[in-house]
Amino acid sequence: MRREAERELSRSEIAGRDMSSSERTVVHVVRHGEVANPDGLLYGRLPGYHLSDLGRRMAERVAEHLAGHDITHVVASPLERAGETAEPVAKVHGLAVATDERLIEAANAFEGKSFGVGDGALRKPANWPLLRNPFRPSWGEPYVDQVVRMNAALAAARDAARGHEAVAVSHQLPIWVLRSFSERRKLWHDPRNRQCTLASLTSFAFAGEELVSITYTEPVLDLVPVHLRAGARPVKGAKGFGA
Repeated sequence: MRREAERELSRSEIAGRDMSSSERTVVHVVRHGEVANPDGLLYGRLPGYHLSDLGRRMAERVAEHLAGHDITHVVASPLERAGETAEPVAKVHGLAVATDERLIEAANAFEGKSFGVGDGALRKPANWPLLRNPFRPSWGEPYVDQVVRMNAALAAARDAARGHEAVAVSHQLPIWVLRSFSERRKLWHDPRNRQCTLASLTSFAFAGEELVSITYTEPVLDLVPVHLRAGARPVKGAKGFGA
């Protein structure tokens, strides 16, 4: 399975690009807004986690930011928080929100648990074997598998909006590994260094099928709690788990 994924990863990097086309398409890959999570759990793919009131404000702000853009396709992860972030954008442009399972959050063995060294799942020795290989990672969906599915979702959004712009709402880790792969960085990383703040846009611009640039913007930065901003150190007791 892993070898299969690696072969697909290699093919997806270059194969099928139409170098002769000058058609410009932009796919804005958006991280969802803040989630209501009063218990501070790592919610991952668990259902029932919706945007908080602040998260809805973030989604509206993203819609305002993209109001003047040529958006012709809006798609989201099947998780509630992603669809709720996509809805205001789609409404502004008179579109329906499509769903793509490939945009879903990364699977994680710690779903439904609090995650911390002194007060969470990491204090239990039974969980320590899950941390044996941070390069894969051993506690969840392999990075390479995330890149394969996210790259496919990115291509599908690009093709659906040929010559225009698309919005694809996903989650922090899958977005970050997609960007890391596209910028030829190692997939293994320190999670505290991800540049993928709540309701941020990582925008992939294509000429035909060739990726020509990646830009990053934070239209709601003033609404994001300081401890949840890109590069911030975690704060003990802060409710910011999951992505």
